[in-house]
Amino acid sequence: MERVDTDDIDYHVAETVNEYYDLCSEFMQFGWSESLHFAPLTREESLEESLARHQRLMIERLELREGMVVVDVGCGVGGPMRRVARESGARVVCINNNAQQLEKAKRMNVETGLDDMAEYIKCDFTDMSVIEPSSFDAGYAIESTCHAADKGRAFAEIYRVLKPGALFWGQEMCVTDKFDPGDPVHRTIKNELMLGIALKEIATFSEVDRALEAAGFDIIAAANMDNRDGQGIPWYRPMESRSGTSRNAFRRTPAGRKAFIAGLRMAELIRLFPRGSAAVVQLMERTAAAYVESGKMGIFTPLYCFLVRKPG
Repeated sequence: MERVDTDDIDYHVAETVNEYYDLCSEFMQFGWSESLHFAPLTREESLEESLARHQRLMIERLELREGMVVVDVGCGVGGPMRRVARESGARVVCINNNAQQLEKAKRMNVETGLDDMAEYIKCDFTDMSVIEPSSFDAGYAIESTCHAADKGRAFAEIYRVLKPGALFWGQEMCVTDKFDPGDPVHRTIKNELMLGIALKEIATFSEVDRALEAAGFDIIAAANMDNRDGQGIPWYRPMESRSGTSRNAFRRTPAGRKAFIAGLRMAELIRLFPRGSAAVVQLMERTAAAYVESGKMGIFTPLYCFLVRKPG
């Protein structure tokens, strides 16, 4: 893998993340699912089933129920939100700074009859000043706060809008204790991930914990939930080889991604897709390769999950 150096790159984080999701969101849904996140995997389940199980664990740990108002920090296109609303009965306020994703979430909620269970606010989750303090009974952020340029500020804002005693669940992308910043191969893979996922930095487990505690949260539980040491399979496996029988299973594999890129190039020629579509998917293919390599080396995980409480 060639060296990628991000040290001299200067960009506005919110704008970069917005552009990333404008370009990639539809392709991510096509190849992955409407839940744009990772989950602990088992041999007995498809990826879609594992995602659903992981979301149900979150619902259980947050003790969500009818009558509660929950904040979804960085809601994507609303995949987890729809499960929360459907299975817990809680109302969900969807926070997203990307207008395209927020509109898609609302459209999908209307199609599934859940629009009356949701509210939508376009804002940066590091500045939710449009929301009154102590507004929510619980909250969650699934692979969203990893995009914050200032993680401490993001957690402080989440803390502010939660009611005293409220629980908050988060899922962060992190480098593991095996990551060696002095190893050029490790640094190259990390930089590939930062560029491919539009991350300003990738935190360590302890950096996430310190930011949570600095914001005022009490940490109840925090762990890397990659369960390959038990009965599970690595979180990156769907991007490495076919697993499951869903229509998306082949699309996620290297062969499926290459076939899709070739098809997009043809579609661009006859103007079925705008020029540059194949280049976007090529970037995603390169990022998928970095995901797999980082996972095999054990230096990165998208499954650092935590449950914290705002003291009451």
